[in-house]
Amino acid sequence: MRLACVVGARPNFVKLAALLAECARRPRIEARTVHTGQHYDRAISGALFEELELPPPDLHLGVGAAPPLAQLGRMIEALGPALVALAPDCVVVVGDVTSTLAGALAASRLGLPIAHVEAGLRSFDPTMPEEVNRRLTDALADRLFASEESAVENLRREGVPSERVALVGNVMIDTLLRFEARAARSGVLDRLELEPQAYAVLTLHRPSTVDDPARLEALLGAIAGVSRRLPVVFPAHPRTRGRLHESASGIRTIEPLGYLDFLRLQSQARFVLTDSGGVQEETTVLGIPCLTLRDRTERPVTVTHGTNRVIGTHPLAVAAACEEVLAAPRPSAVRPPLWDGCAAARILDRLERG
Repeated sequence: MRLACVVGARPNFVKLAALLAECARRPRIEARTVHTGQHYDRAISGALFEELELPPPDLHLGVGAAPPLAQLGRMIEALGPALVALAPDCVVVVGDVTSTLAGALAASRLGLPIAHVEAGLRSFDPTMPEEVNRRLTDALADRLFASEESAVENLRREGVPSERVALVGNVMIDTLLRFEARAARSGVLDRLELEPQAYAVLTLHRPSTVDDPARLEALLGAIAGVSRRLPVVFPAHPRTRGRLHESASGIRTIEPLGYLDFLRLQSQARFVLTDSGGVQEETTVLGIPCLTLRDRTERPVTVTHGTNRVIGTHPLAVAAACEEVLAAPRPSAVRPPLWDGCAAARILDRLERG
């Protein structure tokens, strides 16, 4: 079986690492990677391949930066001849980024079977680009691999035949469990002069959070208040750094971290504030309190089984939630079903069976 895995953004690479590691154990599977170039700088793309022991992409399309619609169009245009050349038995797309949708659209037009890893997640917020990507990709996919039970239920309600859907677990957690011991040897806390359980971590990247100057300023002002109680460490993408103002005073802004360093930083934090879906999942398994700076989540299992709370972005709510976390003992978490490091094996078992 020949697979073409279409990826392009940091969360894709983390999930791809689990799939390719499992493919390497199976002589009947030949996996090829197509990197769209959605994330193209070394800090986000190249170095991550090295950390996660990923082989270099078989094809790099080099699409790079562009307005969203132009970027999507360029990806589809470049993916057409790439997929024809690879002639895969199945095109595998992961997650919900622009590269995910581009891979599904290109494969569909070429009549190639599509497998969507992390299918069925829904925020029910049509203004989120990722929500549009998820829904369209699921509509095109022949095989839909879900990471949690809510995703299976969402697909059932949308009329997807049950034989096309499988609950397999979470490939991002496969990678976390594989590299957790190595991340524990990271010296990031020493470099940043931090003590375990004596700092908070902040991540922000969604346009709905960082592109509105007034909203971002109010949010950071509330979080800056927390920094008077303990350090708040913010690994900020350059795009976000350019939007920071005096409201971020007291928040310790640093350059983006590699996968292992960031995993170590999360694992030793008192709590994490984020608008990232992947961080909600990682903190659930790590048992670290997570405050999600959004009005809803497409990963409800991180709330029902994990340590996540969805608190929105109102400054008063954020400040109050931070105080509650600091006053409470560390919560216990129950790992969601099938988040056991074997999701990639279940996916490939099903693909091999046809």
